[in-house]
Amino acid sequence: MKMRSVTSSNRRNEFTVVTRSGNTYTFPYAEADPRPGSDDRIEEVFIDKELGNEAFTYILESGKEGSVHLEQVLEYNEDPKYLAELLIYKLTLEAKKGIEESGLSMRQIAKRLNTSVPQLYRLSDPANTRKSMSQLVALLHVLNCDVDLVVKRKVAA
Repeated sequence: MKMRSVTSSNRRNEFTVVTRSGNTYTFPYAEADPRPGSDDRIEEVFIDKELGNEAFTYILESGKEGSVHLEQVLEYNEDPKYLAELLIYKLTLEAKKGIEESGLSMRQIAKRLNTSVPQLYRLSDPANTRKSMSQLVALLHVLNCDVDLVVKRKVAA
C-alpha cells in the first residue's frame, strides 16, 4: 500500500496520512521517534520516495528527523484488513519454520496436502498474501503443529 499524502498538525499533535486507496488515518506525535513537541516542532513532512512511498519522513526544528512506515500507522489504527494479513503472515512464518524442521521433502508435504509442489511454495511464501487461513491451518496440521485460535475481548481504556 502506498501513501498519497501526509500532513502534520501541531495543534492536534498528529500526522494525517491518506493512502492511494483513499483511506485516511491519523498517527499521534506521541508514537513517533523522535517525538515532536512544543519545544521542537515539525519543520517539514513528506512522503519518502527512498522508502518506496510507503513511509513518511519528518524533520524537526532541531534538525532531528524520523520516519514512520505505513505499517506502523495501520497497526496503530488497528486496520482490520492489515491485522488479518499480519495474522496470515505470522502463520506463514510458522509454516516455513515447520517445513524446515520437519525433515520432509516438499514433494512429501505436497502429497500429504493433496496439492502440487508449486502451490506449496506459494503457500509457504511470506510475500504471497493471496492464501486462506484454512490452507495454512491444513499445512500446519500436516507438519504436526496444533493451531489454537484465541479470541479476547478488548478492555476499555
